[in-house]
Amino acid sequence: MKPIKMVGITILTLLGLMFATTHRVAAQTASPQTTSTAQPKVTAIVGNLAADDRILVDVDNLDEWAKTGDARKLVPYLNGLAIRGNYPEEIHTSRNHLRFHLHVTPANKSMWVDLLGEPKSIRKGVLFSVGLEDQSAFDTVYDQNNPALLTVIPPWAGVVSLIVVLFTLIVLVWLARNTHIIREPGSRPVGGKLRPYNLGRTQMAFWFFLVYASYVAIWLITDALDTITPSLLGLMGISAGTALSEAMIDSGKEVAKASQLQDLTAEKQTLEQSIPELQSQIVGIDAKTTIAPEDTTNRDSLSTQLQDYRTRLAQVNQQIQALIPSASASISAGFLRDILSDSSGYSFHRFQIFAWTIVLGVIFVSSVYNGLTMPEFSTTLLGLMGISSGTYIGFKFPEQR
Repeated sequence: MKPIKMVGITILTLLGLMFATTHRVAAQTASPQTTSTAQPKVTAIVGNLAADDRILVDVDNLDEWAKTGDARKLVPYLNGLAIRGNYPEEIHTSRNHLRFHLHVTPANKSMWVDLLGEPKSIRKGVLFSVGLEDQSAFDTVYDQNNPALLTVIPPWAGVVSLIVVLFTLIVLVWLARNTHIIREPGSRPVGGKLRPYNLGRTQMAFWFFLVYASYVAIWLITDALDTITPSLLGLMGISAGTALSEAMIDSGKEVAKASQLQDLTAEKQTLEQSIPELQSQIVGIDAKTTIAPEDTTNRDSLSTQLQDYRTRLAQVNQQIQALIPSASASISAGFLRDILSDSSGYSFHRFQIFAWTIVLGVIFVSSVYNGLTMPEFSTTLLGLMGISSGTYIGFKFPEQR
């Protein structure tokens, strides 16, 4: 029995060893499958985080992730928004580095507008990470408790641009107040006074400065240069056309007035020379001791002619006075009164074009501030502005200043 018992014990021992060995091999084989690879995490940004600038991003465990993922398809994430198409310029997986050039392109422009629109300061805090375009971003140290600083307006460029725009505004305002740059054309009134403000020229100056300042602001923030829209060109064309048509009408009036004034002045001089001659002839007839019937007839004819000349001279003097504007009419009465009134007082057609210019100006500034883009006015709105300008030009023909 002992040999049989020993054989059984030996068999059981061998089976136990085989089971233990198999368990260890299975455990070793299963262990790599259950051990997860370390996840990548953004830990640092080197450089200025701003549109159209370059940054170096440190990503822990990037080398491990790149063994199964495509690092060439990684893009920056700002506030959870992927900057689409903004792939790395350089990839250094061995050093866990990515270098990006933060381009503003048509594909990601709306994202940049969301980030940079309505600027309240030169920098703002944002959540920053890196990830694939259509997947979630990597973990990052730049979260809500530690946001990265996004430069909205480059400080030095912003200061220089602000100085240039303010200098332009100051010069424009000074010229408007002290010269005839946006005033009625003509010689300067006596006494050092200034002529009235001109509505068409004021409107043109208004749109010039809005477009000028907005163009500089959009370029400063987005580095975009081609921002003038076709509808904006149409609006500026309407403004320039209004001022040009007004100038042509005023010039035509001045030429006609000067010609008429010249003719009336010549006629006045002729009448003033003829009246004394007629009076002298009448006095000569009356001085005769004997007046013949033909003298009487001649004297009556001369008296009638004298009366007609005096009547015509009075009419000519009145017409000359009407053609020569009064001193008060050629002097500014204040900005609003100048652009909203003519010789008859305040005019609705002037108020209409003034009101629409203000409304479109507010829309323009709001679009630039909120969307960092020049507004695209509809053809209907441009047509409405054109009708207002056309109405003003139509009423300009009979208008007297």
